[in-house]
This record gives sequence, C-alpha cells and structure tokens, in this order.
Amino acid sequence: MAEQAERLGELVEQARVVLWDFDGPICRLFAGYSAKRVASDLVEWLEVRGLRGLLTEDEQGLEDPHVVLRAVDRRHPDSDLVAELEERLTNEELRAVSSALPTAFADPLIRTWKAVGARLAIATNNSPETVRTYLAGRDLLECFRPHIYGRSRDLQYLKPHPHYLNRALTAIGAAPGDALFIGDTPTDCQAARQAGVPFLGYARNEHKAELLQVAGAKDIVGSLLPLLEALRAQN
Repeated sequence: MAEQAERLGELVEQARVVLWDFDGPICRLFAGYSAKRVASDLVEWLEVRGLRGLLTEDEQGLEDPHVVLRAVDRRHPDSDLVAELEERLTNEELRAVSSALPTAFADPLIRTWKAVGARLAIATNNSPETVRTYLAGRDLLECFRPHIYGRSRDLQYLKPHPHYLNRALTAIGAAPGDALFIGDTPTDCQAARQAGVPFLGYARNEHKAELLQVAGAKDIVGSLLPLLEALRAQN
C-alpha cells in the first residue's frame, strides 16, 4: 500500500494535464442500460437490412457495440451505412445517460484536480454529445470544457489510435510527459503508449485488471480513492 501511494504521488506530481477516458473511470454508462442489448439491437438492425453477414459469428456474439461499429466500418469505410450505424449508437448512448452509474470518487477527484490548477480533458470512444450530457448532469462540464474529444464518423481515430489524446495535448499546449491518462481498457493503454503519455489503469474488477496487465499497464488501481488521497496529500 505504501509503495502504491508513493507511486500515485509521483503520477499526481508530474500531471499538469489529466486526460480521462469516459465510460469506466468517470461512470459506468451502461450500468442500467445493457451494452449487450445495444450491441444486439445494432446486429438486429443490420439483419433486417440483410447485412448481418457483414459480421463474423464472434463479432455478432460480443457485448460491445463498438465492435459492431468497427466491423462494419472495416468492410464499408466512410459509407452512409456506417454513418447511420454510428448515429444509432450515439442515440443509444444518450438514452443510457439517465441510468449511468458514477464511478466512486470520480466526481470529487475531478473537482479537486481542477481546483488545484490541473487542465482536464476527455479522450473517449464514446460520443462527445453523450459525454457533455452526462457531465452537465453532474455539474462537471465546466471542469473539462472545451476539451472533450471523442467519436465522430471518422472511425479510424477510435482508440487504440492516439488521435484523441494528441488532439487534447495539442489544444492545451502540453507535452505528453506532463500529462496522465486514466483509462480502463487495453485500447486506452495502447493509445497512451502511442501518444507517449503516462497511463493509470482503473480496473473495477480482477478481470479488467488482468486485461490491463496483459496490455502492458504498470500502474493499476481498483478504486479512485487512493488517487484522490494522493492528490489531497500534495495540496
């Protein structure tokens, strides 16, 4: 515990800019609105149009709607089909906001970091509109505005591509080494590595922690409380 606290203190001390993934570290977007159901609905929408064959059996069975979106984009990049599918996913995300579950200690951590002068940004594969809607409902939008970077119809830039992280750093005017990226997936870890940004993995269970470890994450927490305590200890 003492070793982790020391390491978190080092990460906090060097982080002039804090980049956040959205779904996971800030909230569980689909806590009350099943991501599996959203993915299934997207597959069904394709099937009605005779396009289910665009997906492999594995892709059809996964619970992540982003898998469906990526798969269709790989086979029909920049198409009207992809644009319509992305719009449907955005609408589903917006419906999920009302039942999203805030991640424990995320709100006070965000407010404290902002209060002590850190610059904050969002780098997410979710829709920016979804992020803004959620943050506004938690009175957190001003902590991040205008630095919210997320999914557009140009899906080549979804993480693990570092595009969203690079956009945030460029807009803020910060070097990668002066930032910290908090994420909860292997693609977050990979994007941080490509951008040259230190990474802190948030894993709400052992399975997610194992996935992050396999992806190469060195610093992983199961709760944001130790990070909040490390921040408060320095201010």
